[in-house]
Formats: sequence, structure tokens, C-alpha cells
Amino acid sequence: MHNDEYWMQHALSLAKQAGQQDEIPVGAVIVRDNEILGEGYNQPIISHDATAHAEIQALRAACQHSQNYRLPATTLYVTLEPCIMCAGAIIHARIDRVVFATKEPKTGASGSCFDIFNTQQLNHYVHCEHGLLAKQSSDLLQDFFRSKR
Repeated sequence: MHNDEYWMQHALSLAKQAGQQDEIPVGAVIVRDNEILGEGYNQPIISHDATAHAEIQALRAACQHSQNYRLPATTLYVTLEPCIMCAGAIIHARIDRVVFATKEPKTGASGSCFDIFNTQQLNHYVHCEHGLLAKQSSDLLQDFFRSKR
């Protein structure tokens, strides 16, 4: 059973933490059997690490928690469409399902710019859904960038 809205709300709360640290407000949580395996939010600026996207932070935590680099039977909830780097890592980790809130027209790799999860040549298929709490996520991002102008 999926509690998609509950977990996306959790991801949004993580995104708000990123925004409070002056990072782009994106949050992610990885769940299996209604239990958090890992979570994270954007931290590339603070950590001086270009790979410290919310999804990568959540993957690192979930792999450590599971003591395995593969995460079968899991769902990743993220507030923004994954980029190419994150989509590749999600595939390598064997995440079963990704649910993201809002599309990213400039770098999105799940249908916006690229459609990595539906690439037939890859050896793992990721079921992907989007639109859940999209307005809340979009508003959070817009407010963040508006404050920068």
C-alpha cells in the first residue's frame, strides 16, 4: 500500500529545510514497506559537491541503512523531476518507483528534456508518476527564486 501524499508531504518538508539553508528547495525520501530508508535535500552549495542533489543524498542514506547498493521494492518521492545524473543513480540502485511533484523543463530526465526511465536499452525499468502536490512544490521553488531577484 502506498501513502503517496503522506510521503510527498515529507519530501516537501525536507525541501523547505534546503531552502532555509539557501539551497534550491528540493527534498527526497526513499520508502520501503511504509518505512523510511533514506532521505535528503539539496546540499551542493553547502557541501561543495555538485552531486549532492536531494535524490543522491537520499540514495546514499538508504544504501547505508540497507547495507546494500541496490534498493529493490522501494519508492523514491521527490519534489522536483530528477535530472540525468539522479535518474542514472536511481536506475543503478534499482529503485522500483519514482513519484515526483513538479516537472523541471530545463533539466528534467523523466519526460521534460529526456525520458531516461523509459529508455528501452537499459536493464532496469523505473515506474514513474508525477503531479502529486505539484502546486505546493512549484510554489516553494517560485518563492525561493523570487526572493533571489
